[in-house]
Amino acid sequence: MLVRLVGQAPITGTVYELEKLRCNLCLEVFTAEAPAGVGEEKYDATSASMMALLKYGSGLPFYRLEGLQEKLEIPLPASTQWGIVREVVYNDDTGMKVLALPAPEPERTGVFTSGIISTREGQRMALFFTGRWHAGENLSAVLARRAADLAPPIQMCDALSRNLPKTLEVILGNCLAHGRRRFVKVAQNFPEQCRFVLETLGEIYHNDELTREQGMSPEQRLGFHQACSGPVMEKLHAWLTAQLEEKKAEPNSGLGQAIS
Repeated sequence: MLVRLVGQAPITGTVYELEKLRCNLCLEVFTAEAPAGVGEEKYDATSASMMALLKYGSGLPFYRLEGLQEKLEIPLPASTQWGIVREVVYNDDTGMKVLALPAPEPERTGVFTSGIISTREGQRMALFFTGRWHAGENLSAVLARRAADLAPPIQMCDALSRNLPKTLEVILGNCLAHGRRRFVKVAQNFPEQCRFVLETLGEIYHNDELTREQGMSPEQRLGFHQACSGPVMEKLHAWLTAQLEEKKAEPNSGLGQAIS
């Protein structure tokens, strides 16, 4: 087995020059079709993921990535990066060390920093709480200050129970990537079961790509997923439930934990 490492820009770009021909009779211009899978969006979903990982996962500021991309002749302004990496409400916990904590605090030993990011009507807000409260409890404190006449907000987080506000209503959207990742990790030990799950989720990602290629509005995208992705997810949910109820998967195994 040979291993060869190759350096490249964090965000790479490909330029497609589409040939245009004009009819001498009607003067209409015909443009060649782009290669399959290229689409009309300039920024692929993977480029947005890489920007987010570099910024929030590795601490690389937008302006530094801008400078690096400029030196490699693939321009990517900091303002453009910020415009791509945004939207909805995100919250999660991370470990944190502090010298002292204000009282009163819950009787816990862990210390967390909860990050809560909110986007609404073009306005963006980021809040960070460090202490013994979990993300869901900190989110509850924030939502308690919202105007009572506002509709329930959309909350995006992983399925960890402590991320949920216990006393306030939200429209919950669990992160599908978190759940999928668990099956990727145990695919080597449970190849057939994980292949079924990953291929099923692949249909959902394919449907979402279609909504982007067709430029659907949020309402159209929701309707499309309800009609085309909903039955697929219901079938997957029934299959996952059967694995545990019919004892086809050990609950404490890697597969059982991924299912849960």
